[in-house]
Amino acid sequence: MKLVIGLGNPGSQYVGTRHNIGFDVISVLADRMQAGKPQVRFRSELWEAFTGSGKVLLATPLTFMNLSGEAVQQIVRFFQVLPEDIVVICDDMDLPTGQLRWRASGSSGGQKGLEDILKRLGTVQVPRLRIGIGRPSGKMDPVGWVLGRYRPEEKEIMEFAVARAADSVELWLAEGVVAAMNQYNRSSEVPRKSTDDQS
Repeated sequence: MKLVIGLGNPGSQYVGTRHNIGFDVISVLADRMQAGKPQVRFRSELWEAFTGSGKVLLATPLTFMNLSGEAVQQIVRFFQVLPEDIVVICDDMDLPTGQLRWRASGSSGGQKGLEDILKRLGTVQVPRLRIGIGRPSGKMDPVGWVLGRYRPEEKEIMEFAVARAADSVELWLAEGVVAAMNQYNRSSEVPRKSTDDQS
């Protein structure tokens, strides 16, 4: 069994914000896997799906970002999921907007939700997929940035990034973290406007 966790904050006021990109990726995966409606269990929205590689749990913790580990710990204990069979999807201000970065293990890099998960699971040996949201310019508060919505020029890039992130999770499910790193860490693809769109 694999567990895919998308991080974010619950509530309509956070929909479409940079901090909720993990929720967005889970939504795409649930649709692709035809997982239906989620159940509310273990302080999370939880989907159960089946792929060619077996059973997959998709989860979005409802504890708010900084306490994500509370929900994840409950899921992991109940289903007895191994750390290497988990992936955490989260935003990252240290990556350019739309860039993906897979890692098999390591520190949280300051991402509070990931930090809480690693602390509560007692290991850093948890794969994670970071999605770049860039840093605010000037003196803008980073909290305001991550809780803000995308600017018009970011929307197409981030929609593309969410789709690629879902693609990369499907590769991880089928072939593992090394395959995901090899294919998606090397590329910083962003969508480009077609010349056909110009009038």
